[in-house]
Amino acid sequence: MTESPGDPERFREQIMDRLQKLETHRDWFTPLHEIASEETGLSDFGDPSYHAGLNVLLDMLDQGCDLNETGKLVVTSKFLHVLKQRLLTEAMLEKNPAILGNEIMQPLVITGLVRTGSTALHYLMAQDPHRQHLPYWLAEHPKPRPPRESWPDEADFQASQRSIDMMYEANSTLRAIHFMAADWPEECGHLMAQTFTDDFWQCAIRAPQYNAWYEGANLVPTYRRHKRLLQLIGSNEPQKPWLLKYPVHLKHLKSFLEVYPDARVIWTHRDPAEVMSSYVSLIAGFRSLNVNHVDKDDIAEEQSRIWADAADRAIEVRKQYPAAQFHDIYFEDFTSDPVAAVRRAYAHFAIPWREDGAAAFSAWSDANPQGRHGHHRHSANEFRLTPEAIRERFSTYMDHFHLAAD
Repeated sequence: MTESPGDPERFREQIMDRLQKLETHRDWFTPLHEIASEETGLSDFGDPSYHAGLNVLLDMLDQGCDLNETGKLVVTSKFLHVLKQRLLTEAMLEKNPAILGNEIMQPLVITGLVRTGSTALHYLMAQDPHRQHLPYWLAEHPKPRPPRESWPDEADFQASQRSIDMMYEANSTLRAIHFMAADWPEECGHLMAQTFTDDFWQCAIRAPQYNAWYEGANLVPTYRRHKRLLQLIGSNEPQKPWLLKYPVHLKHLKSFLEVYPDARVIWTHRDPAEVMSSYVSLIAGFRSLNVNHVDKDDIAEEQSRIWADAADRAIEVRKQYPAAQFHDIYFEDFTSDPVAAVRRAYAHFAIPWREDGAAAFSAWSDANPQGRHGHHRHSANEFRLTPEAIRERFSTYMDHFHLAAD
């Protein structure tokens, strides 16, 4: 969820000083591209539709985001990381254009409200040896997936793990809230960030101007790029079906299904009051790394409205597709018997239940009980918005899926 600028002193001296001489952040647009090209020796950034999101973000910075010194480095590093990854991935695809002919058929995608157990479900389902998933380091640095035994020797793998370690060193509570590792399954945020359309910005900093644009944006170009990157990453095993996960796909389900019309969607559910209590805690932890002041009341108000609207939109989109294309998993059912929940999902989608996969699921579940990386302590008492008010805001969602208060 955060970006490391590598050597901070070099970054300040060679990049931040260069950019901060400019009058406005909007003036950064061309220099950011120039720096990315200088550092990679490449010039093709691909489809320019990403310009819209980048310009909104630069305008937002001109309006002020209460960034601390670390936050300024993180945001600038994120801009450059995205641009460099666009250059590098475009070069790889230009060298091997046949990759874009590889079909991605019936991807299995986990989505739903945030903090509904989707990460634990994703980690568990990623143990299926007959399905490919997105490891953190390849989400951050897309390239054809090399043999597993070679990963620790890859410079990009090492860079991703350093970035994660630095985040946990800066705020150790984040490890219990959302555990990540370079070789563990990762959600799709890094891929969506390549078009500057991702929740990173509303999680890492306060970004109301960006939110107003992003939440209503057509993300079909984002998902087209997402697909190109999956084709690249999976190009060494093009016939192996994909497992994906990202709550954000719920927000943009219409755009997602336009690009992946045959996707099999697992929608995870939980009492929204518990969801928001947990999510406000998570965002406060991430923002604390990058901004001077964290306001949990503001986060609760902002995010409850965003996600209630997202759920309502997704319900309407779902009505336009066959019922069999969706499967619901409720938090209590998953936590009471994770492997059984996966088996029911496989049965719903007529995915073969193989012995080696079942054994892998059970082994992972036994080795990774809830709370293995610490217990996330959170409470709705930490902000003014009451559980009753949250549930009222999510009333359409709760009624539609027959959810009761915990």
